[in-house]
Amino acid sequence: MGNKLFSKDFTLVVAGQIISLFGNAAIRFALPLYLLNLTGSSALYGTVTACAFLPAILLSPLGGIVADRVNKRNIMVALDFFTAAVILVFILVMNGDNLIGLLTVTLMLLYGIAGAYQPSVQASIPALVDQENFMAANSIINMISSFSALTGPVLGGILYSAYGLKPVLWVCVVCFILSAVMEIFIQIPFQRQASEGGLLQTARRDFTESIRFVRREKPIIGKALLVVCGINLFLAAMILVALPYLVTEVLDLEASQANRLYGYAEGALAAGGLAGGICAGIFGEKLAVHRSGNLVTACVICVFPMGAALKLLSSGVANYAIITFCGFGVLFFSTIFTVRMMSFVQAETPQNLIGKVIALILTVAMCAQPLGNALYGVLFEVCKGAEYAVVLFSGVVSLVIAVRAGKIFKGLSGACETSGSKDQP
Repeated sequence: MGNKLFSKDFTLVVAGQIISLFGNAAIRFALPLYLLNLTGSSALYGTVTACAFLPAILLSPLGGIVADRVNKRNIMVALDFFTAAVILVFILVMNGDNLIGLLTVTLMLLYGIAGAYQPSVQASIPALVDQENFMAANSIINMISSFSALTGPVLGGILYSAYGLKPVLWVCVVCFILSAVMEIFIQIPFQRQASEGGLLQTARRDFTESIRFVRREKPIIGKALLVVCGINLFLAAMILVALPYLVTEVLDLEASQANRLYGYAEGALAAGGLAGGICAGIFGEKLAVHRSGNLVTACVICVFPMGAALKLLSSGVANYAIITFCGFGVLFFSTIFTVRMMSFVQAETPQNLIGKVIALILTVAMCAQPLGNALYGVLFEVCKGAEYAVVLFSGVVSLVIAVRAGKIFKGLSGACETSGSKDQP
C-alpha cells in the first residue's frame, strides 16, 4: 500500500460514499418531513423516527460480522442496489391508503440497510490505507458524510418545496444505482475466516468476542460508549426531533418558507460536521485522546443559547438564526470527537476484529437514539408553548454527562496517545 492515502480503491470508496450518502441524506430529510407536514404531530414524528432506528440497531452487529467474513465491496454494492429497490417500491405504492404505515416501514428498511452498510465502510479503511493515515482517512469519510448531509437536505428542501416528494425520491434512486455501479470496481483485500458451526452460532461467537475485547482488553472503549449513549439519548435525539418541529411548527415563520428554511438548517448542521471533519484532518496529530472530554463539553454548551432564545425572544427569524448557529456548533465539536475516537478504535483493534468491534460501537451508540426520539417527541407535545424548557433540560443533563466524560478520558494512559505507532496484529 505504501504511504499513499488516495489509492485507486480508496478514491472509489470516497466517490461511492459521496453519491450514496447524498441520496441517504435527501431521503432521510424528505420522508420524515413529509410525515410531519401531513400530521403536524411531533409525538407521531418522534415515534416513527424512533421505530426507524430499531432495524439499524439490530442489523449493525450482523453487518459487522458479515464485514469480517465477506468481501466488503460486495456488501456495499448489494446494499446500494437494495436501497434503490426499496425507494422504487415506495414510489409505486405511496398513493395507497395506509401512508403512515408505509412511511414507517420504508424508513425502518432504509435505516436498517444503513446500519448494516456502515461497518463495511469503516472496516475497509484499515485494509486500504496505512495506519499513519487512519486519522486523515476517517476525517475524509466524515467530511463526505457531512458534505452529503449538507447538500442533501438543502437541495432536497428546494426540490421538495417546489415539486413535492416524488422528484426527491427519483433523484435518490439514481444516486444509489450510480454508487453501486461505481463500487463494483473497488478491490478490497480480503482473507476468508474459518467458520465453525451454523450461522447463528458463528454470529453469537463473533459478537461475544467483540464484547470481550471491548470490556476486558480495551475497557476505555466501553466507557466511551456509555458517554456516547448518554449524549445520543439526551442531546442528539433532542436536536433530531426539535429542529424540524421548531422550524416548521413552532417558530413564527411563513408557512411557505418553513420547509425550505428547515432544509437550510439541516444544511447548516451538516456544514458544522464538514468543518469539524476538516479540522480533525488538519489537526489530527494534535488531538490528544485524553482531552476528548473537552470536545463533548463544548458540544453541550452550544445547547443553552437555543433554550434561552426560545424563552426570551419572540422573533421567529432570530430564534431560527440562533438555533441554526448553535446546531452548527454541536455538529462541529461532535464530529471532531467522533473522528478522534474512531481512529483510536481502529488503531487499537486487531484486523480480524475491526468490523465486529465497529459494529458493536455503532449498535450500542444507536440504542439510545430511538428512546430519545420517542422521549422528546412526547416532551415537546406536552410542553407546547414552553419548548425552551425541553431544550434546557437536554442541556443540563448532557452537561452532567460531559463532566463525567472529561474524567473518563483524562484517565487514559500514555500508551493510548502513542497507539498510532502500534503495529496491527
